[in-house]
Amino acid sequence: MTPPTSPLHDLAHAYGVSTSFENWKDDVVEVPDDAIVEVLAAMGVDASDPAAAIAAKTEAGWRRMLPPSHVVTRGDTASLTVHVPHGSTVTVDLHLESGSTRMLADPGTPREHRTVDGDVVDEVLIPLPADLPLGYHTVSAASTPPTETGEARTAETHTAETTLIVTPPWLGLPATLKDGSSWGFATQLYSVRSAQSWGVGDLTDLTDMAVWSASELGADYVLINPLHAAEPVVPLEPSPYLPSSRRFFNPLYLRIEDVSEYAWLDDQGRARIDGLAASVHERLDTADVIDRDTSWTAKREALQVLYAAPRRAGRELDFAAYCQRQGAGLRQFATWSVLAIHNGNDARVWPEGLRDATGLEVARFAAEHGSEIDFEMWLQWLLDEQLQRAQGKAVNAGMSLGIMHDLAVGVHPGGADVWRLRDAYATGMRVGAPPDAFNQLGQDWQQPPWRPDKLAELAYAPFRDLIANVLRHAGGVRIDHIIGLFRLWWVPAGRTPDQGTYVRYDHEAMIGVLALEAHRAGAVVVGEDLGVVEQSARDYLLERGILGTSILWFERDENGDPLPAEKWRELCLASVTTHDLPPNAGYLAGEHVKLRDRLGLLTRPVEEEAAADQAERASWLDEIRSRGLLADDASVTETITALHRYLALAPSRLLNIALTDAVGDRRTQNQPGTLDEYPNWRIPLSGPDGTPLRLEDVMASTSAAALATAMTAGRVVPTLGAQAAGSAASTAAAAGDPVEPRPEDAIADAARAVPDTTDHTAV
Repeated sequence: MTPPTSPLHDLAHAYGVSTSFENWKDDVVEVPDDAIVEVLAAMGVDASDPAAAIAAKTEAGWRRMLPPSHVVTRGDTASLTVHVPHGSTVTVDLHLESGSTRMLADPGTPREHRTVDGDVVDEVLIPLPADLPLGYHTVSAASTPPTETGEARTAETHTAETTLIVTPPWLGLPATLKDGSSWGFATQLYSVRSAQSWGVGDLTDLTDMAVWSASELGADYVLINPLHAAEPVVPLEPSPYLPSSRRFFNPLYLRIEDVSEYAWLDDQGRARIDGLAASVHERLDTADVIDRDTSWTAKREALQVLYAAPRRAGRELDFAAYCQRQGAGLRQFATWSVLAIHNGNDARVWPEGLRDATGLEVARFAAEHGSEIDFEMWLQWLLDEQLQRAQGKAVNAGMSLGIMHDLAVGVHPGGADVWRLRDAYATGMRVGAPPDAFNQLGQDWQQPPWRPDKLAELAYAPFRDLIANVLRHAGGVRIDHIIGLFRLWWVPAGRTPDQGTYVRYDHEAMIGVLALEAHRAGAVVVGEDLGVVEQSARDYLLERGILGTSILWFERDENGDPLPAEKWRELCLASVTTHDLPPNAGYLAGEHVKLRDRLGLLTRPVEEEAAADQAERASWLDEIRSRGLLADDASVTETITALHRYLALAPSRLLNIALTDAVGDRRTQNQPGTLDEYPNWRIPLSGPDGTPLRLEDVMASTSAAALATAMTAGRVVPTLGAQAAGSAASTAAAAGDPVEPRPEDAIADAARAVPDTTDHTAV
């Protein structure tokens, strides 16, 4: 039964705010009116008179000649809505990225009239050609009202511009991927330390790991945690999922000795850096914790020594070109970083005049601290260099994809992105997740959400810029909580995570921009679609060629039984586990239940939780035994091997091994729903006995090689073929060729029902 609506609910729906939702138990939960009012207020909507607010929203659209931006899918029948004074002559030109201009068709008869502010306004539709090239184009419109004699008066011509974004209908898999399934390791890079890294795994460690796994084991990619920028000074936020900026990178991951200027330092400079390195190695090499603060304090001092060293002319030109390419966004990020050094890492507590990125006080500060700002931009250039090297070496070693980055859901509320784009964020709101089976109190990720209306006004530039930068030197990206591009759980400040509601985004625009940037980069996109997910969202991702995520422990059919591997999705990345669970050696022992009990995160008795968890694990082990892959008396190591052999039976095009499983690690990297109650994101990669391992140990590990061999030996070759067809269609679209239809019956076969699982996104 549909619940009765009210004027407030009608207003909420007009802005994409949910007034009710289905929880993880399939019960309908009504959102309190006061929470709805708070969410609307964060979007700049006064809900005191809902009817008046709805009318104001409608009239605002009629006052605009063109929408703030318009996103279409290439090949679809689409049109552009234009509002002009009644009886006006309308001309519309399309200025393509290439520099050419096309005049669009005559709109013909207006389809509707409306009186706005005492004047009659026509609404006309401008048909858009189906063969427009992919990209970001500019539409300019001009309207000239008639005189009484019917002659135009050019002095009264009104003009407007908007951005037209043409996106690929299908992304799929890059042509670089071979037939059948491909596999790679997933790892938290900071935890993978070598003898040379300064207490934290770095980009040279990533390069070496990629080359080893490609050349020795045949891996096609390495999936890593987000490398987003953190704070410039200690204390650093340990969570890679709560960054200062998602567009820029964290210089903590730089390998100091691989900066070119290190080789040309004078004796004094070299001695200073080598002394810093020796001090860090002495303190951190055997530490059973990832100490970012100690590492970064030393690295920053070393980088300042390198920055002061002369650079050859070619590198100066390269640095200048990078800064020009990154534009104002880079300079603003660097300015925030220097401001943070002088005023603290949280911009919310800075002096009022410094909180406005475009204000006079910030401009004066930037003029007075030019060299410091230049240093922060230089750090990003170094990261660009080392990321480029990692991707190039990975591909040259034989990887089909190379490095696959991870994109966090959001950013720190006092960080660089919110500071420089503050009007695009909803103040007083935090992103999270409602209660579910795994996080029964709900989750608060402490991040402000983007405002959907502001993203449209900005032509999705903040989103497209960060995607483009993440994919600049990468073969793929995993989008954490990709359902956030459809709807996000907003929690008003002062409320608990279970007292929020969903706010919807223009998912066609968001997914379209994501697909466009990935297409241009030749990259694959993996969406983490775990948790309470509407099936329509999964269907849409499949239609656009975005991969989903399958985790063995959560794959169940409509009866709650293990879903046979042969029925898993082809267009997905499949893994046995995820970073929000213990490695399988710990999971098989029920460590996740014990940990949540110690932390007070359970809402039912621990005995009941443990029994349910044991039954769920037992059902999967029975399924694997039924395939002859697991003996009754198997050891933990043999069980983990069997789990991955079973994984290889799935038709999924990307298969994944957690590096922790490859070395027998047991400890959880992250416990969702906690902050400092557990050392989240600070656990070094370790062996079965808990002793930290070095990357050199991993590369010499017979267990890692054996697990890779065990999984890949039984890989199946999928017969669906929809991805290849989709990739061809996407390529044809980019080239301007006719787009061949996708095999719809094959896609329908791939769109098998995927059971709702728990949401393991966390910060």
